Amino acid sequence: MSSAVTGIHHVTALAGDPQENIDFYTRVLGLRLVKKTVNFDAPDVYHLYYGDEVGQPGTILTFFPFPDAARGKKGTGEISAVAFHAPPHSLEFWTGHLSQHGIRFDGPGSRFGETCISFADPDGMQIEFIFAAGGESGERSWGGSPIPAVSALRRIRGVTLLLRDSVRTGELLTGTLGFRAAGKEGERIRYTIGEEPGESVVDIVVSPGKPRGSQSAGSVHHIAWRTPTGDAQRRWRQKIQETGLYVTEILDRNYFQSIYFREPGGVLFEIATDPPGFTVDETPAELGTHLKLPRWLEPERRRIEGALPVVHLGVSHPDH
Repeated sequence: MSSAVTGIHHVTALAGDPQENIDFYTRVLGLRLVKKTVNFDAPDVYHLYYGDEVGQPGTILTFFPFPDAARGKKGTGEISAVAFHAPPHSLEFWTGHLSQHGIRFDGPGSRFGETCISFADPDGMQIEFIFAAGGESGERSWGGSPIPAVSALRRIRGVTLLLRDSVRTGELLTGTLGFRAAGKEGERIRYTIGEEPGESVVDIVVSPGKPRGSQSAGSVHHIAWRTPTGDAQRRWRQKIQETGLYVTEILDRNYFQSIYFREPGGVLFEIATDPPGFTVDETPAELGTHLKLPRWLEPERRRIEGALPVVHLGVSHPDH
């Protein structure tokens, strides 16, 4: 088995209104809705997956939207921000585009020598754009996006963990998962995995006096790391068990297999397999256009569809 995970597979967050979530991530950020399914553990709630043209691992941001949910209370023991990689020449486009949509942003500023801006999504989840070289190939930007291909978001660059202490989490990242310590800037400690231009980043910000977060709409639920095969995943499960952390059984998520565990600071981690991917039950052209259910929930389709709010997928092109 490789001594390291191979980067970010996906990030999953909690949201409020599902239609507002779809409109923001497809119309404003220009991601593709690659799968409309349900929370397999609570099938009266959607599970919405956004990504590049086919939802390649590393480009995927997913949501459980709970209509009328209260906002989460931000604090330690959780992911406080999700960062996307944007082309370096697209800064002017994105600042103008966000302004046209009435979205206030902080920046541009500099972090570890790279330009960044940050803003909140409709539920208050903190999003960052990192304008950095590399990554212009490999990810297939969505042809139906309202964002010009030259400025389209490339992938998820990384996350920030807000923790009360960084030592044990840092040891897990470097000693078990194969990350590299990549320096410190102010209160921010950086770890990286993979190789440029496709490396993934975990930043830790330590705030020992801050209360623990309470998750609801606008909170990041977990981050998933990539592994190429089910065999590798089974070995990862054994390796994590040997650290003394509790890890779940392997769970079938239809589009990947998953194991879950909490890192020492309290953030939920997942290790997910790359295959089989999102085209296992839809063609590339059809991705995201149907409500897809796992085979064990198909007998309940009528009841599930009746319990879910109606949503529409449509993209406007305000900038063209």
